[in-house]
Amino acid sequence: QDIMSLVMAVMYWCVVAAVALPTATVMLALLLRAYASWITRRKLKEWGLRRQGQAYRPVIVGFFHPYCNAGGGGERVLWQSIRALQKRYSFVNCVVYTGDVDAQPRAILTKAQQCFGVTLVRDVQFVYLRKRWLVEPETWPRFTLLGQSLGSMFLGLSAFFKFLPHLYVDSMGYPFTAPLFKWLGGCRVASYVHYPVVSRDMLQLVSSKAHAYNNASWIAHSRMLTCLKLCYYKLFARLYGFVGRRSDVVMVNSSWTYGHIKELWGHRRVVVAYPPCDLDAFLSLSDQQKPFRIVSVGQFRPEKHHALQLEVLAELLQQMSSAADKNELRLVMVGGCRNLEDERRVSQLKERARELAVDGNVEFKVNVSFEELRRELAGSCAALHTMWNEHFGISVVECMAAGCVTVAHDSGGPALDIIVEWNGQRTGYLAQEKEDFVSCLLEALYLHRQERLALVAAARGSVQSKFSVEAYETAFLRATEHLVE
Repeated sequence: QDIMSLVMAVMYWCVVAAVALPTATVMLALLLRAYASWITRRKLKEWGLRRQGQAYRPVIVGFFHPYCNAGGGGERVLWQSIRALQKRYSFVNCVVYTGDVDAQPRAILTKAQQCFGVTLVRDVQFVYLRKRWLVEPETWPRFTLLGQSLGSMFLGLSAFFKFLPHLYVDSMGYPFTAPLFKWLGGCRVASYVHYPVVSRDMLQLVSSKAHAYNNASWIAHSRMLTCLKLCYYKLFARLYGFVGRRSDVVMVNSSWTYGHIKELWGHRRVVVAYPPCDLDAFLSLSDQQKPFRIVSVGQFRPEKHHALQLEVLAELLQQMSSAADKNELRLVMVGGCRNLEDERRVSQLKERARELAVDGNVEFKVNVSFEELRRELAGSCAALHTMWNEHFGISVVECMAAGCVTVAHDSGGPALDIIVEWNGQRTGYLAQEKEDFVSCLLEALYLHRQERLALVAAARGSVQSKFSVEAYETAFLRATEHLVE
């Protein structure tokens, strides 16, 4: 009888727990949403966007972009998206969640105007996030993908408690924040994916035991560690797909990204919205013969493979026969530094240039303004882009529009969307190995004038037809209009 009483007591408390736990979870979620809504109302009143005693309530669109002041291609997408919404909807107000706590709002907007030539119709509000270190790769030296994803959830929770928008837009690629705003906040959710965090290509890279910036040699040389890493990637890919499907609409930046996201997320509504490129500022540049200057445009991140560019330059100088041409040849590396790690990377590149004895032929231009970027492109005859599986390649488009004969890696966006034939004409060069880059650059540097003019004209016609600011704004607004209206 005592045993039976104990069993009945255990069953009773199990039933209580089964009923109480979901109830407590729902109550906690409602309390969290109520608190976030209260904070939001206070913010709206502080910003003057909600008037007491009136029914007026604007639609607030929140952009989660912790590095909004970085000055890269993703930031151009952010500011152009905001400008498109402001131009079309008078009742839409935009909020940016940023981790740039040391930058004032006016300074951020000024940099956006200087770097991208984007002037907003009206001001935006900023919500500062003070725990951006949670998504920094150096915070997670091991299990970086999982660590950054978990970190983004905590950073997203911080954003959730500071302001709750009507439409939440993940514009930088942190899909693990989407369930927070969709389930806890009841927000509509849109995502713009610049590149898949994990992809089939990454799995193939690990399977082949190839050493790369994201596959350490001590893992590549071990069969057991390689198998464990493959299992880790496959499990993470399933989790990545689960959170990605919480978005109401998904925009991607290229055909390459579209294929991977469609496969990983299985989302029904995925649309390609090519990133906006300010082509007018580059199409106006002269297409006449230019000095022997090769320009490389891209943030100083490991996946851009700037070290390979230095090796290509060293080999190129060896194969050039004219001493005058060797003295004139310059490789100009133009790019942004997001943090101290990127700055250290630039210092390492300078040291590598000295080791290869090409330091006299290399120039580094860090965090330049938009006008300075135009001047560099105007004064270069060729462009070099060495990133493998570049998700899109805004800098490649800009170089082509500026009249530079462009050599890019034969993969990703450049191969599928950008350096493709236009009206039967070649628009640039694609290469894979160091020797291929060298031979392509040699051909590009010594093209006959008429051949060069024909190639530049085809390249400009191609990018103008597909990658303009107007084309992006149309695609972005069409994808999000049902979420805003």
